[in-house]
Amino acid sequence: MGCVMTKPEVSDAETGPGAGQRAEPTEPQLTSAASTFALLGNATRLHVVWLAAQGVHDVTALAERAGVGTATMSQHLSKLRLAGLISVRREGRRHIYTVDDPHVLAMVEQIFDHIAPDGSLAPDPPLDNA
Repeated sequence: MGCVMTKPEVSDAETGPGAGQRAEPTEPQLTSAASTFALLGNATRLHVVWLAAQGVHDVTALAERAGVGTATMSQHLSKLRLAGLISVRREGRRHIYTVDDPHVLAMVEQIFDHIAPDGSLAPDPPLDNA
C-alpha cells in the first residue's frame, strides 16, 4: 500500500492577519510607499534623512554636511517635510530639522545595516540558534 501525502487544509483564519502573516498592502499603501522610496532614491535626500535621524540640524549645517548649497538643501527639505519624513521646528530665527517618526528611524537604520561602507551588501548577522 502506498502512502499518499496531502497538504493539510488551511483556513482563511489561519492565514489572515493575526495568524503570523501581514495583510496584503492596499493600493494606496503601495503608492505611498513607492513615493517614499522614490524620494529616498536621491542620495542627497537619503543623506539628509540620515543626518536628521542622528540629531538636530539647521539648513546651513545640513547643506554643508551634504555638500550642496543652502537653496538646493531647502528644496530637498521641503520635499522631505511634505512627505512626512522629517520634522521642523523654529528656534529663534533658525529652522531645526530632525526625524521623529520611529518608522523612518528604523528604516534608515536598517538600510545602512544592510549596506556595507564600501557600498556592497553587508554580510547577514549570524543566526541565533538558541
